[in-house]
Amino acid sequence: MTDPRAALRQSLRANPSDAMGWVMLAEHELDAGDAASGELAARRALELRPGHPEALARLGRAQWMQGRRDEAVQSLRAATRAAPQHPGMAVWLGHVLEDVGDAEGALAAYAHAYALAPQEPQLAAYLLAWRRKLCDWRDLDRLARQVRDAVARAQASVEPFAFLSEDASAAEQHRCAGLRASAIARAVPTLPPAPIKDALAPVRAGFLSNGFGNHPTGLLTVALFEALKRRGGLEVHLFALNRDDGSTIRRRLREAAQQLHDVAQQPHARIAQAIRAAGIDVLFDLRGWGGGGTPEVLAMRPAPVQVNWLAYPGTSAAPWIHYVLADRFVLPEPMAEHFSETVAWLPRCFQPSDTARVVADPPDRAACGLPAQGVVFCCFNNSYKLNPRSLARALAVLRGVPGSVLWLLSGPGNADARLRDAAAGHGIDPARLVFMRKQPHADYLARLRHADLFLDTHPYNAHTTASDALWAGCAVLTAPGATFAARVAGSLNHHLGLGDMNVADDAAFVARAIALGNDPAALAALRAQLAARRADSGVFDMDGFAVDFAAMTLAMARRQRKGEAPTPLQGPARV
Repeated sequence: MTDPRAALRQSLRANPSDAMGWVMLAEHELDAGDAASGELAARRALELRPGHPEALARLGRAQWMQGRRDEAVQSLRAATRAAPQHPGMAVWLGHVLEDVGDAEGALAAYAHAYALAPQEPQLAAYLLAWRRKLCDWRDLDRLARQVRDAVARAQASVEPFAFLSEDASAAEQHRCAGLRASAIARAVPTLPPAPIKDALAPVRAGFLSNGFGNHPTGLLTVALFEALKRRGGLEVHLFALNRDDGSTIRRRLREAAQQLHDVAQQPHARIAQAIRAAGIDVLFDLRGWGGGGTPEVLAMRPAPVQVNWLAYPGTSAAPWIHYVLADRFVLPEPMAEHFSETVAWLPRCFQPSDTARVVADPPDRAACGLPAQGVVFCCFNNSYKLNPRSLARALAVLRGVPGSVLWLLSGPGNADARLRDAAAGHGIDPARLVFMRKQPHADYLARLRHADLFLDTHPYNAHTTASDALWAGCAVLTAPGATFAARVAGSLNHHLGLGDMNVADDAAFVARAIALGNDPAALAALRAQLAARRADSGVFDMDGFAVDFAAMTLAMARRQRKGEAPTPLQGPARV
């Protein structure tokens, strides 16, 4: 596959005054993950054509990729002022406004882009995802239908992560991810195959993520990596797409790994070469189609075996991913037919957790904004999961439990006010919605001790937040659905032995929550049962998890070294 950058560089050496040539080079450099080179090309174009909107847009994108968010806003605002009818520039402005915390400004930018080209499903998808995040549910059904129809007709490569929030089937999710994967496969060259190692050589496991720090991925995995180090058998290499945030989690990750490779803001090819140079046998993609990931790196096939695990709760639909690591509850066999990957089924819940955390005593209820008395229902999922259906059933629970409140994580922009308005529309006093600003993780865990019951969302349910709640002693009520993203909380409950907290539908969800909310003894008994199961089930046994995880990784590597194709793998039965 020919790299278009080489031809452009050659052309620009012959004609260095070609401003649009420099713009095109900037675009290709940015697509290759080389933000520094992209910025140089964009600045060269601006020297030749000061104020040119296409050059300003690439400059803003380069600044955004390098973490210079405020500069990126300035460049992209200038680009959109110069080309107010260009929807693509409005979209990029929306992206950077998200990152600098101007949530309502981002919403306006996405709405402007869509108004310019309402027939474009990708623009509809950007607007839809951000409206979900801001709990702005205007035209939600119409936008969702436009996006789903476009995926069905293969008309647009919309972001698979955002598509998980749609009430779509596993088959639709596969189609959505496949469209994105196909676009990358056409654009990214692969590395030559890695040499096959001797069967007895040590197995090196690599993990690629932008969450190696104070981030849900770091919080979920750190205790597992520490257990793997204690037990031996695998060489663990972490490839961090994010800079060192100075957190305790980052320090623990560094100490647990054989080596933590800082590959932040490096071009895709250089990251892939670093993985190849480290001799990684099995590479776990801990980002997938989530924001901040680098699927282009995986598409280069730097490791002989590559695995989708943990961060993206669905199929990658990517030919460069060989396995998905799951369990039989979160990914039952009938659903596996909609996954491109071969399934490796762990005998316990696929999601690890940091069991070194101490849950401290919380501030009093008043300091948390909670009433002195009354049942506290909570849902600390991100705001984009609080769709009209999930909120309606939570409000129905409040209606059935006098004096209760719903404790939510505060959302961006005016999301909280919109949720209060929605509560009033359902006849619920808006004051019964209590919002918690984001807290340091230890403080957040402590506050969970005030919560009596976690009310899950659908179709994208609690994942890390479910682990947090259960670890802090707060049971999770969920209605497992028919996709991976809708079954993670259910998997945790199942493997804890709390299967009765997995209910069939919304009516059963509301009835169970109301029954518990009106029965203090039942709530106390549930809390005691959770405490017992937390101690004796396999969900929070990271040493046991490490044994299963290492065995699965070694099995993948051994098959590859024998020249055998991936095959479904399963560990021994375990609760």
